[in-house]
Amino acid sequence: MGARYREVVARAEDVLDQCTDLGAPAPRPATDKAAPSVRWALTHMIEETGRHAGHADILRELIDGTTGR
Repeated sequence: MGARYREVVARAEDVLDQCTDLGAPAPRPATDKAAPSVRWALTHMIEETGRHAGHADILRELIDGTTGR
């Protein structure tokens, strides 16, 4: 992993360590729209990470022909 990625992960962990209620609105810039809950934001990030990891795996399989089995 790159240094920048580790920095972003550390920052996210710091923010999440301060969240005591997953149902609370997620931190976000001021806007007139309601903020989603921290729980929703975390679930969305897990889904996106899995989706992108899957895409990277497909690309790798296309390049080297090796499957995950």
